[in-house]
Amino acid sequence: MGGNMEAIQSRIRANDMQIDSEIINELISAHDTGAMSEGMRYYRSKSDIVDRKMYFYDNNGDKQQDDIKENHKLVNNWHKLLVDQKVSYLVGKPMVFSVENTDESHKKAFSEKIELLLGDEWDDTVADIATNASNKGTEWLHVCIDKNGYFKYTIAPAEQIIPVYDSATQQNLEGVLRFYPVEIDGAGRNRVEWWTRDNVTIYIEGGDGGFELDNTETDNPAPHYKRNNTAQGWGKVPFIEFPNNSFRTNDLEVTKSLIDEYDRSISDFANNNAEVQETILILKGYEATELSSFKENLRYFKTIKLRPDNHSGVDKLEFNIPYESKRELLDRLEENIFIFGQGVNVKTDRFGNSPSGASLEFLYTSLDLKASMMERKFRRSVKRLLWFATKYIRMEFNLSGDNIDIKAFFRKNMVQNNKEIVDMLKDSRDMISDETIVSLYPLIENTGHEYQKLLEQRKAYARATVDLAQNPDNIDLTGIDIHE
Repeated sequence: MGGNMEAIQSRIRANDMQIDSEIINELISAHDTGAMSEGMRYYRSKSDIVDRKMYFYDNNGDKQQDDIKENHKLVNNWHKLLVDQKVSYLVGKPMVFSVENTDESHKKAFSEKIELLLGDEWDDTVADIATNASNKGTEWLHVCIDKNGYFKYTIAPAEQIIPVYDSATQQNLEGVLRFYPVEIDGAGRNRVEWWTRDNVTIYIEGGDGGFELDNTETDNPAPHYKRNNTAQGWGKVPFIEFPNNSFRTNDLEVTKSLIDEYDRSISDFANNNAEVQETILILKGYEATELSSFKENLRYFKTIKLRPDNHSGVDKLEFNIPYESKRELLDRLEENIFIFGQGVNVKTDRFGNSPSGASLEFLYTSLDLKASMMERKFRRSVKRLLWFATKYIRMEFNLSGDNIDIKAFFRKNMVQNNKEIVDMLKDSRDMISDETIVSLYPLIENTGHEYQKLLEQRKAYARATVDLAQNPDNIDLTGIDIHE
């Protein structure tokens, strides 16, 4: 955030989180979304080359746009490739949530509720969040309880969100201003939501550019939600930030100049191929006056007729496009895009057709470094989401539990040597738990369900092999193994 934004937020905190029309306008004016829009534009194949124009200078020396000159606009979407690689690597596989520090019956019940609230929908949402954060530098999630009493979450575009954090740590969210365009009487206006730990206040932009309370809202300020017709607040601002990195910069920043140069170079190369003839014939002493007759004689008779003097003849002027130097430049640009963009060059042939696990890990080293920065930030954000989810579970289902009892695991989606991993997990059975082994097994998608199925299978095996006459209700199944 710039100094101007920090000063505005300091005034808000000093005023006990109260805002007015002047502060709203100042916040919106100071909210810079240029880099966010640029990242999304490049991701959607709208790089700068798309708007390139050609010019020439007329006889008066004035610069004019040239609409005749060749102007190829070849978009090479390296940015989307790098972003999709990172997102697929980090969240391409479903996340795993594990409830710990509790008894088995409670653990199962709480796990089922977490699965109910998050589940498949979360896997799709977190992939969109990771994509948007990579393009914008950060993205936001809004948590709510809808009018039917269901727990919901939805992406709130970072372009619309202005956070106010505490002054000491810049970690505790004290308020969020969300603004977005609406149409009123055919005119465009901004609608503003001011969220605090207790409620939300709605403002609407007037014709003079000022903001006033939205009188179409029945309750304004309004509670976060209502339960049994009673106004309730989360006690926290119901927005969660998912930063791309510590600086909240997007992934385009480090590769934009390289991508632009690649687009320009390959587009200019296409222009040259379209404009330049490989051979131009220079005629000296040609008897006819029309070039059409020259072309016809050359095509039909394979000869041309020249005047009988010493100055007659045909010379050849050739233009050679520097293919090799252009190819070397493009290859170097491509290599640098992957190096500084920290991606995996899918064209590499350095590791053969069946690379080992070690060589694959080396290939993914840079991508893993970049994805790990996002993972560290996302872990804290997911923990905050689980705080809201567990509060809802306690309130709605009367189950005790806390977000600190839930572990969230990202399962990185690397091309890997599955046989090596399976052998390693098999050799680790006496050192790590079966639950961990299942969570790391490469061929399982829903590890939580698979582990529960494994437990049920083992119990069934135990009941079939232990003498059921010996008071089976008190049989200790600890340590019973169905393997060999």
